[in-house]
Amino acid sequence: MSDTFYVTTPIYYVNAEPHLGHAYTTIVADVAARFHRLIGEEVRFQTGTDEHGDKIAQAAEDQGVKPKAYADKISGMFKELWPKLNIVPDNFIRTTDAEHIQVVQAILQKVYDAGDIYLDTYGGNYCVGCERFLTDKELVDGKCPEHDSEPVFIEEENYFFKMGKYQEALTEHIKANPEFIRPERYKNEVLAMLAGDDLEDLCISRPKSRLTWGIELPFDSDYVTYVWFDALINYLTGLVWPDGENYQTFWPAAQHLIAKDILKPHAIFWPTMLMAANIPLYQHLNVHGYWSVDQAKMSKSLGNVVRPLELAEVYGVEAFRYFVMREMSFGLDSSFSEELLVERYNSDLANDLGNLFSRVLNMLHKFCGGVVPQPDKLLPEDADLVQLTRAVAAEYVRENRGFAFHKALAAVWSLIGAGNKYVVANEPWSLAKEPELAGRLNQVMYRLCQLLAQVTVLIWPVMPQTAEHMAGVLGLGGVTPSIMPAVLEGGELLAPGTATHQPPALFPRIDTAKVKAKADKAEKKAQGKKPQKKKQGKKKPPSGPAEQITIEEFARLELKVGNVLEAEPIEGADKLLKLTVDAGEDQPRTVVAGVAEHYAPEELVGKQVVIVANLKPVKLRGVKSQGMVLAAVGDEQVIVVSPSAPTTPGSKVR
Repeated sequence: MSDTFYVTTPIYYVNAEPHLGHAYTTIVADVAARFHRLIGEEVRFQTGTDEHGDKIAQAAEDQGVKPKAYADKISGMFKELWPKLNIVPDNFIRTTDAEHIQVVQAILQKVYDAGDIYLDTYGGNYCVGCERFLTDKELVDGKCPEHDSEPVFIEEENYFFKMGKYQEALTEHIKANPEFIRPERYKNEVLAMLAGDDLEDLCISRPKSRLTWGIELPFDSDYVTYVWFDALINYLTGLVWPDGENYQTFWPAAQHLIAKDILKPHAIFWPTMLMAANIPLYQHLNVHGYWSVDQAKMSKSLGNVVRPLELAEVYGVEAFRYFVMREMSFGLDSSFSEELLVERYNSDLANDLGNLFSRVLNMLHKFCGGVVPQPDKLLPEDADLVQLTRAVAAEYVRENRGFAFHKALAAVWSLIGAGNKYVVANEPWSLAKEPELAGRLNQVMYRLCQLLAQVTVLIWPVMPQTAEHMAGVLGLGGVTPSIMPAVLEGGELLAPGTATHQPPALFPRIDTAKVKAKADKAEKKAQGKKPQKKKQGKKKPPSGPAEQITIEEFARLELKVGNVLEAEPIEGADKLLKLTVDAGEDQPRTVVAGVAEHYAPEELVGKQVVIVANLKPVKLRGVKSQGMVLAAVGDEQVIVVSPSAPTTPGSKVR
């Protein structure tokens, strides 16, 4: 297995400002680069901007500026955005860089001298959006399927690359290397392209009489280079081809990352160009799908472009990175909405990760003075947890290597879920009450501390700031490749005696009602409707059968499972008990329940209950109640509602 890793994004065309699609691709590349660094490999990560061609010249003309000034402006937007999304490339390349121009011309001359470039007259259907001639087979109802526009017929003298000469060699290479293009569906798509008619030669120039904004051909000053022949070479320029040390080190480990709309140029144009220049092919082409908004591909013309920085500023960069990496199955299309982002945030980050982190550390400070204890005897359930961490770490590495990042994250979250179940099964709060069980308490808390440290390391590629913050609280120091072997072995990351800090609220819950109200308001505004104000009237107490409600009204209730940690009577209140409930949140909450006539306090301690978690707090007999315990009320008895089997505190009741 190679110990180097070179990942590239496509260089982004500067005809529009950055959007979600650009952000996703670049976050994926950043996550891949961080992961490979974490497992000890030498890594190089490159991105940049593509700045030549018809569309750039036209966009600059529309704004009344020179193409270079226009390219400088948009390229600057991309370069400034990436650090704000915690994206740290090793190199940002521009196709207007002098070094790139030199490499493009050197490769053009090499291919020309080999006899694989010739001058000819050609007439064909030219799509300005694609900046290339389209074959009749590529048209759908006479239009470019990508831009839904009719191409322009152009006939002119141009230079052509003998791409068809390498059709058979490329086909054989793909078949001999099944993971050359992945996921498999895109490999099959490319093989289908190659299995049809003879591959047409590629027009690689534009006459200066029609376009001057491009790299001049080294063998004919009357022409500039076709934008794709120019842009693809950036992957070599950034490594200082042909003699640079980085080229020798990283090109054998080259991994290109693209969206599916540019599959053909990367899977056919680029490898045949490399073959003609006698340059080894890249290792893998990794292809992802589209993000859709309102069931339509994101498009500036449709007005459904998602601006990543705006969302990151509202919900946090780390949450945004997590959402796009977890929500999209790499290779397939995925839907985006702000409501989906909030659901993921509350479920995965606030309820699962945030709650486990805070509750374990709160218990550690309450029961063990905030210090990782010396573990006692290992029981089977402890050994099972250790074995699970090993299995998850192995799966995590395997899936990340294959660019299945959503599966790697799902594996990590299965470990978080196991941690929550381990808490419920072992009840540290109960162990803490029995001095003779102190050894068992130490083992349980030790295991939970190790699990938190494992999770901290594994989430680092996706959420580096969160992981570093967690590491500091745990006393882990930092996330470095040196600790990855211990993660893979499920071993000790936090030595007994390690001092921890009080846990912060990593991901405070988001009010979903506010997000929904915002979305509804925006939808009504788009439809030209004004939101109606509700008339205020005196509320009457309900009588008789309850009024029917809608599913939306029911969804406003947040019902959660909680563990009763403590229960005590309230002085002067015969019917009320004061309960301390662990609902999987940063701190246990106090809930006053009117069940004292039916339950003794000790009967409720350790019992799981269902609470209304988003009920407005009220004071009852001087005690602030943060919710309501659900109970079945009969003629002569009251029975507290409980799950039929133990479940994780904070689990939602739907």
